[in-house]
Amino acid sequence: MDVLCSSSLAIHLHSRSIFPSSPPRFPFRFHRTFYYNNSIYSSSSSSCFGLSISRCNNFVHHVKHPHSFKRRKAIQISAVFERFTERAIKAVILSQREAKSLGKDMVFTQHLLLGLIGEDRDPNGFLGSGLKIENARDAVRSIWQSSNHGEDLGNKQQGSIVSSTDVPFSISTKRVFEAAVEYSRTMGYNFIAPEHIAIGLFTVDDGSASRVLKRLGANINHLAAEAVTRLQGELAKDGREPSLSSKKMSEKSSSGNAAVLRSPDKTKGKSALAQFCIDLTARASEGLIDPVIGRETEVQRIVQILCRRTKNNPILLGESGVGKTAIAEGLAISIAQAEIPAFLLNKKIMSLDIGLLMAGAKERGELEARVTALLSETKKSGNIILFIDEVHTLIGSGTVGRGNKGSGLDIANLLKPALGRGELQCIASTTIGEYRTQFEKDKALARRFQPVWINEPSQEDAVGILLGLREKYESHHHCRYTLEAINAAVYLSARYIPDRYLPDKAIDLIDEAGSRARIEAFRRKREQETDILSKAPNDYWEEIRTVQAMHEVVIASRLKNDAGASGVDDSSELLESESPLPSTSENDEPIMVGPEEIAAVASIWSGIPVQQLTADERMLLIGLDEMLKKRVIGQDEAVAAISRAVKRSRVGLKDLDRPIAAMIFCGPTGVGKTELTKALAACYFGRMPCFDWT
Repeated sequence: MDVLCSSSLAIHLHSRSIFPSSPPRFPFRFHRTFYYNNSIYSSSSSSCFGLSISRCNNFVHHVKHPHSFKRRKAIQISAVFERFTERAIKAVILSQREAKSLGKDMVFTQHLLLGLIGEDRDPNGFLGSGLKIENARDAVRSIWQSSNHGEDLGNKQQGSIVSSTDVPFSISTKRVFEAAVEYSRTMGYNFIAPEHIAIGLFTVDDGSASRVLKRLGANINHLAAEAVTRLQGELAKDGREPSLSSKKMSEKSSSGNAAVLRSPDKTKGKSALAQFCIDLTARASEGLIDPVIGRETEVQRIVQILCRRTKNNPILLGESGVGKTAIAEGLAISIAQAEIPAFLLNKKIMSLDIGLLMAGAKERGELEARVTALLSETKKSGNIILFIDEVHTLIGSGTVGRGNKGSGLDIANLLKPALGRGELQCIASTTIGEYRTQFEKDKALARRFQPVWINEPSQEDAVGILLGLREKYESHHHCRYTLEAINAAVYLSARYIPDRYLPDKAIDLIDEAGSRARIEAFRRKREQETDILSKAPNDYWEEIRTVQAMHEVVIASRLKNDAGASGVDDSSELLESESPLPSTSENDEPIMVGPEEIAAVASIWSGIPVQQLTADERMLLIGLDEMLKKRVIGQDEAVAAISRAVKRSRVGLKDLDRPIAAMIFCGPTGVGKTELTKALAACYFGRMPCFDWT
């Protein structure tokens, strides 16, 4: 097994290790033949970490190793040094120098600790702990001198000359390297830094390095936490983040230090429910959810389904904007206010954020792991009701391949067993179209849910909903909505915005109208301030004199009336008791939002002029015949038929789910068929959708 390696750096060759003096990330592949600067080196022995290299000029000396399996394993393990950063290799080199300076024939964990401390150039010392290399070196000497084993070993080595390039690693040091490599691999790093070595040292130390740190008064847990934080900083510089599914290290490390091997990601300490769900019950208890008006029947139906023994999972079906999510939030409000049966009072409704659940799941199996953890916590808790909005997005989510035909399980398939066994109780919601095209096709999933149809509320119910929400929007926009504005919002949205549904479109109308009125009030105030600043001084004095004169007239009139009633002529006391005029400020006065502001916003949305929106419909209906006859002359019978149909529909003598009328205008070319249609659209409806049959 031969490898060719080239580098512009000087390479120190020594027993069981190969390190550059100013090493980059080690890009070498370890094999038996080694070429550098027109010289060839061959391996003479091998160990767990590194190779023993002997220099030969212009020839190769192949050595047969008696234990080929161990040798291949050693060479494979030695390749981990290629992932060491410059700083990591520098720390290892310094540890060899420290071992040589102390007269040792091997690099022990104390020497590795000295190398790490010496490499760290932080002004605050090793990992910010204040440890300096001089103090650490003195502590190591003191410990070795106080140990009989250290004295014997030191005396034994006094007669031998140990080269700095021939200091192998002890078994405990090799274990530290292995732990560092394992931690780097497990946490998703593609390099090994001194911080990795430090974490490995704190984890599998044989007690020697910990004795040094204890003598220096350092806390191993604090050092490990700082090492992990620095590693995160290194990844941030490269624009990368460690995988969220980082696994735990092997339990071979001590339980006291095992915590440092876990990822310090902010979400690591959170449960799956806390990461991917929102507690609607807690938000309802804090008053952060708007009240739900007029949906008592639907809420009662949901409660009945939740109390079932099996298939106790309701799915809310309705068009966008009719209030499906609001009904689930209303159930959370009922739980928070203890207005439901006692056996549901201890339940918590958690809203699942599907986008957050899928975000960042790049590795295969990571999404499945998140869903499994979520189901496990839900089952363990026993009082969780999961609310999944837009549940149809779960079908096909997580599959690999094109469309929904790829391999792998989607989230919906992962939920089926838990739903079938009753381990997961769920409230879902989706639109009718998505339910029929996607959800209903999966029969196994659809039969686990009980549909609850959420219809669009009537205009009367929509007015009640807006009245219940009026206080929230008044507080936000610092305005006041009149009752006429509420009625106008429902009526105009229902008539002129047909592509959306109540109460959502009416709520949006009053919301934007409040915002518009607030902005207009601010603009008027700025214009008034500009006008005041532009006035001449004489104009100011004229206004002041006018106000003073009016004030004196009012006071004199009050004094005269009071004196005539009580017979008291002491005007001075009355003047003193006269209260000052209250200060008026537009900031203190709420802005009034009326039907005109609502109509202005509806006009922007629909494109219909405001004058036509605010016109009196009764007057339009009364004069509809005359207006049509003015534009279409000689077609009185057709005009009368159209007018009767429109009037009949507006007084309520028709089915609301059916059109006003279905008419076909027949006649030769040029008699006014198209003109009559245009006249009706201009006089009453405001617009005319036209289908081009060609």
